[in-house]
Amino acid sequence: MRTILGVLVLSLLTGCSAVRLAYDNADLYLRWKIGSYLDVHGGESDELDERIDEFMDWHRTQALPRYARLADDAARRIARGLTRLDLVWAYDAVMAQARESLYAGTERLAPLLDRLTPEQLRYMERGIAEDNRKFARESLRGNERERRERRAARIAERVEDWVGKLSKTQVDRIRQFSDRAPLAAEMRERDRRRLQADAMAILHARQAGERLAERISQWQVGRDPAFTAANEIVVKEFFALVLDLERTLTPDQRARATGQLRRYAHDMRVLASRAGSP
Repeated sequence: MRTILGVLVLSLLTGCSAVRLAYDNADLYLRWKIGSYLDVHGGESDELDERIDEFMDWHRTQALPRYARLADDAARRIARGLTRLDLVWAYDAVMAQARESLYAGTERLAPLLDRLTPEQLRYMERGIAEDNRKFARESLRGNERERRERRAARIAERVEDWVGKLSKTQVDRIRQFSDRAPLAAEMRERDRRRLQADAMAILHARQAGERLAERISQWQVGRDPAFTAANEIVVKEFFALVLDLERTLTPDQRARATGQLRRYAHDMRVLASRAGSP
């Protein structure tokens, strides 16, 4: 968890295949997920609902139109063939949008967080501890070979969601990436705990309104240089993987990827047009 609302917004940004259905129920998902960390009742519960509604209104009117433009632009780039500059553009655009949404969501939630009681803060700490145990179960289990195989299978599944069935050559290239790129789960776990500690210190000091949104949206500040270096290698290797896969796409695979992006763009525009409707 990049702490509290941060992970929720990122979960929303990653989306799912049924974009409109997922988005139309995003407020319920956020409310359910936040319940893992916030124990609120009565007036505080009503306030939380209102603050989630405010964030969703902002996201629908401000963020979705930009996502639609990004999806259309990505479709055009894939249709004509990707370059490394396209991948840099996509990575920077996604990070910028994530930071903006993280800031907006946390900023709206901060006034409520500044009024949490010591018992409510302990409840949040228990929720974070459970989240960390789940991360360990999913990311730290098994030996190195098992982890690399799981990573390769996960990437192949996600790529197939976009382009359809992969060839043996394409699957082998994904395996090569997973074999080469660093495994950084232990460093990621330490980084998560560092961010969690920073956020909880801000909450205990009742400074969420002043500091939390900036801290959440600038998650890389204070990161272990070794983790930063490992991430840079992973990104470099991933860019090389995407470019290699792109060169092996069949016409049908390319058409499927561009078609999905254009459908996402259309769905996002439809959702944005509903701003202010019940």
